[in-house]
Amino acid sequence: MKNFTKEDFLNNKVNLHIHTDFSDGKADVFDILRQAREKGYKKIAICDHNTVEAHKLVKDDILIPAVEFDVWCGYVFMHLLAYNIDVNNAELLSFCAKSKKETELDIVRIFSKRDIKKLINAIHNAGGIAVLAHPACCWAVNFEGFIKKLISYGLDGLEVYYPYKRHRGIIKFHKAETVEKIADKYHLIKTGGSDLHGEYLF
Repeated sequence: MKNFTKEDFLNNKVNLHIHTDFSDGKADVFDILRQAREKGYKKIAICDHNTVEAHKLVKDDILIPAVEFDVWCGYVFMHLLAYNIDVNNAELLSFCAKSKKETELDIVRIFSKRDIKKLINAIHNAGGIAVLAHPACCWAVNFEGFIKKLISYGLDGLEVYYPYKRHRGIIKFHKAETVEKIADKYHLIKTGGSDLHGEYLF
């Protein structure tokens, strides 16, 4: 995936974390694309929860094919973003939701049975990269040790530029600055996005 600058994320030129009504978002995928073009975005990524159905419907130069998976790593429940994936890859599709509820309801999604090692391997086999979403919200006592474990499983990056608003601000266990320092220390890809669930891009 192309290396974007910190300014790209902070100045709303790149948003790599957008949800649509294919999962628990309110936005229509075609309307999101229209808004992105009008606002001059370089790239966006629609990463609905556990589904790539939007990407089977829409392809566009501005759009990065992506998905956000619910998965456990030991005692830590986490969200794993997959970017630049082949949305028709059979191995990856085996990890996707089998029902709409698995894309929408937290109470359903938290019971995910996905194996973190196998999931990261499937993302790589689908041509993609694996990025930990909103890392500061991961309840890990030894945060750096947790990230090192994920790296050993094949983790490629961290979502460094994330707003931590609403409930994400309440369940934030680590500092955003710490996330960026760890990304730099272990030479991880740094991504960012607004985690949009509403109808309008900023």
